[in-house]
Formats: sequence, C-alpha cells, structure tokens
Amino acid sequence: MKARYELYYWPSIQGRGEFVRLAFEEAGVPYVDVSRLPAKKGGGVRAMMKLLEGGGRGLVPFAPPFLKVGDFLLGHTANILLYLGPRLGLVPDDEESRLFAHQLQLSITDFVAEIHDTHHPIASSLYYEDQKAAAKKRASLFRKERLPRFLGYFEQALARNGGAHFIGSALSYVDLSMFQVIEGLRYAFPNAMARAERSTPKLAALAAAVAARPRIAAYLASPRRLPFCEEDVFRHYPELDAKR
Repeated sequence: MKARYELYYWPSIQGRGEFVRLAFEEAGVPYVDVSRLPAKKGGGVRAMMKLLEGGGRGLVPFAPPFLKVGDFLLGHTANILLYLGPRLGLVPDDEESRLFAHQLQLSITDFVAEIHDTHHPIASSLYYEDQKAAAKKRASLFRKERLPRFLGYFEQALARNGGAHFIGSALSYVDLSMFQVIEGLRYAFPNAMARAERSTPKLAALAAAVAARPRIAAYLASPRRLPFCEEDVFRHYPELDAKR
C-alpha cells in the first residue's frame, strides 16, 4: 500500500512547507495539505495545532512544517526531506550521497533563516514596522556579505558536480529547494539578485531547468502554488533592496 502523506503548515503562505510541496509535486506522489482543507474535512489550523499539542507517535515537532505518515510525526524541513528523498526517488541510493544532500539542505536552511532575518532582525514577534531601522542595516550587510557568500558556495557545489545537479546525475530534492530559494530571492531582492546572478550562472540555469520540468511547471501554474507575499519568509520591501 502507498503511504498517505499528510503535510501540515500554515495555510495562507508558501513558507518552509513549500520545500516539501515541491518534492511531492515533482515526484507525482499524492499528498494532503491538511491545513488548507476545510475544518469539516478534518483540516484547518486547528487540526495542525492539535497535533502540536501532543498527538501522534514520536517526538512532538517544535513547529510546522511537519509530516504525518500513519500516526508517525516528523518535523523540520531538512529532516522531512531526508526521510522523503529515497522514498520519492529524489536522492541517490548510496549513503554518502544522501548525507551530502542532507548537508546541502541544512546549509539551505541556514540561508533561509538569514533571508528571513533581513526583515525581522530583532524578533519574529514584532511587526516589520517596529524594526525597520534594524532591518535596513541587516539587509545591507546581507546583500553585501552573506548573499554573495551563500550563492558563491552553492555555485561552487554545482560546479564540482558537473554543473547540472547538486547530487549525482539526476534531479534531487536539493535542486528543488535551491529553485525555491532563487525564486524567493528574486522576489525579495530583485536588484541585489540581478547583480548577484551575473556571478552565478549555474544557479540561474538550474532554477530555469527546474521551472521547466513538466510537473513543476504544472504546479507553478496551478492555484496550489500560492504567490509570494509580505506575510512570508521571502518579503519584498523596496527599502531593503538598494539599487546599487
């Protein structure tokens, strides 16, 4: 019997749950985005919070996204993808490749956290408007220092593997995740990314190749793919994206 995968994440944004959705969509494997279901069908935020309060087998996840398979709960994006990768055919079979994929995914997790902190450098509990001065300073340093450093690292990782994929000779969940990061950065920092991508042609080519894959293209054109917005991880505030 095929596993029935249930994904739990906030229903109105892409967020960190999008990295998991992209893996399911590329693999063509059915999954249920539970929080987007109506409450009368067992969905909604209430169903997610009930599990976070202690339902299911194993450790209770700290926060969404988390995956439910039967009564087994698994949290953290990178950890979920480590579990799903071999089951969805999105990572090679050998242990070294799987560990390297996980290592890269953890680096992507670090990158996403730093991207988020450009608009919430003081506290996630505060509104952006309450920390605009700190955000402007943080974003400036991010554009000048951290953005090129992270992109440079991933560009080199692609080059070391031949330039088309991060792991082996076929698409992996790391490629899908990097596509999401590039798309998010293009939304949040269009000026900075226009400059940065001149030095990272392999990353740009990877993002284009992922977007053109039939299942991903169909997903991106569907209502299941929510738009980027200013309630999400990737946010566009013009004052944080200097033209020079």
